[in-house]
Amino acid sequence: MNNCAHHCQDTQYCGLTEIQVGTHETNPTMVECTDCQSFKLK
Repeated sequence: MNNCAHHCQDTQYCGLTEIQVGTHETNPTMVECTDCQSFKLK
């Protein structure tokens, strides 16, 4: 996903040294329930 402000344009990785992971579900039961809380639009 290259629309994050932390995405390194020339290579496919996040430029942050660490990210915060969270969830958008009250009771997460699947991997798809997790989100990168460090995501920031360009």
